[in-house]
Amino acid sequence: MDPYKIIKHPVSTEKAVRLMEADNKLIFVVERKSSKPEIKKALEELFKIKVLKINTLITPKGKKRAIVKLSQETPAIDIATQLGMM
Repeated sequence: MDPYKIIKHPVSTEKAVRLMEADNKLIFVVERKSSKPEIKKALEELFKIKVLKINTLITPKGKKRAIVKLSQETPAIDIATQLGMM
């Protein structure tokens, strides 16, 4: 599957910024049918980052979110700046 179809957009809420600063995590809205390995592969391909762990959840509105834990070599704030969130 195309990485651009799996990863829809990043989430930039207060909680997302707090997770970014404290735990080196980013939150993305992803395709509902995508699996964790597909999300990991798409993120590593698109942003050239190393993903350690992915947690997913489905919101009450029916959208799927992926909370992505990044390795220490790639700070989440740098990726957020690259995406224009910061």
